[in-house]
Amino acid sequence: MSKNATLEINGQKYEFPLVTGTENEVAIDIKDLRAVTGGVTTIDPGYKNTGSCESSITFLDGEKGILRYRGYSIEELAEKADFLEVAYLLIFGELPTQEELDKFKKDICDQSIVDEDIRKIVDAFPKSAHPMGVISSLTSALTSFNPSSVNVDSKEDMYKAIVKILGKFPVLVAWTLRKKQGLPLDYGDCSLGYVENTYKMMFKQPNKDYTTNEVVINALNKLLILHADHEQNCSTSTVRIVGSSHAGLFASLSAGISALWGPLHGGANQAVLEMLEAIKEDGGDTKKYMAKAKDKDDPFRLMGFGHRVYKNFDPRAKIIKKAADDVLEQLGVEDPILDIAKGLEKEALNDSYFVDRKLYPNVDFYSGIIYRAMGIPTDMFTVMFALGRLPGWIAQWREMRLRKEPIGRPRQLYVGETQRAFKPMSKR
Repeated sequence: MSKNATLEINGQKYEFPLVTGTENEVAIDIKDLRAVTGGVTTIDPGYKNTGSCESSITFLDGEKGILRYRGYSIEELAEKADFLEVAYLLIFGELPTQEELDKFKKDICDQSIVDEDIRKIVDAFPKSAHPMGVISSLTSALTSFNPSSVNVDSKEDMYKAIVKILGKFPVLVAWTLRKKQGLPLDYGDCSLGYVENTYKMMFKQPNKDYTTNEVVINALNKLLILHADHEQNCSTSTVRIVGSSHAGLFASLSAGISALWGPLHGGANQAVLEMLEAIKEDGGDTKKYMAKAKDKDDPFRLMGFGHRVYKNFDPRAKIIKKAADDVLEQLGVEDPILDIAKGLEKEALNDSYFVDRKLYPNVDFYSGIIYRAMGIPTDMFTVMFALGRLPGWIAQWREMRLRKEPIGRPRQLYVGETQRAFKPMSKR
């Protein structure tokens, strides 16, 4: 194959180098396009065909249903790894040794104390505040209590910033939930694993002893791993582009959280449960709503099925479906909403309309089911997504800064008015 691509514009030919990734993906390097053509740019709404960076963190093949972190398959990581191992892998590039993991966990625990003044900010929010708005604000507020910028050329400074946010973020997540539920704010137990400690901080009742549930913790561990990174999606691209201005880690993460909030991104699992609630209120007839989903003239949209990137079964959904079944069986939850969800799943997997179009249940569908069974409020679902995505955002921010990528500055195609004379008020 030629190592160059030829572009012809108005009879003039220009050559641009082809770049091949380690998984044999091919990209046209057009960084000099505007300079050599005298001003020509590309237009690609949604950046569906535009690579914004080179990255060695996550490989995703939507057509084949492949997802790998640093070369390790998501299936193997979800089955064999702990969430903190995966976080270490994403951020630093290799799975940790036992010594490295023990130190990582200890350092995170040492940094898990949140300034008491942050409590005052939590108290200032009304219980009606959306948890994503709260967690975004609290993450941004951490900057005020840690004003020094990270020296990205110092491994020590970078490491300290990383363990600091990994230590404090689960506390902020737990406080966000407990504020909403009127429970006292507290810290966790460093003798527990990262995931179980987070769960305990969220749910421990002040008048009861905490008891662990291995099935629930295992499912939550898998969910967080499955959400840990997903290549250059909306929120990750936001973290990188904000960080490209040399904004700090906490500020960049806060921007990513806000991007994740949208119902077309991280809010999709919340949208799934809101859809199920609406179906329940209308009588719970799943066949009726499957028919509505297939009717092009019907505005109803079936949430939690299909994926923009995956043109096959979402590999994360395959893994979490089993965990969802285990959690529902273990907890013995009787919930009409979850019954509706299982009904939709069964019909979609056996309906040629959905199978032919590869509209399979995705990770948002199953994660919503698990979170509801755990007793997590619907509007906290996206906060849990953010907890899982945190190491991926950190890894992407770190990579972008270490690569010294230029500040993000997309171009546009102007389609407005051409130059015109100012009209005085009397002639408007």
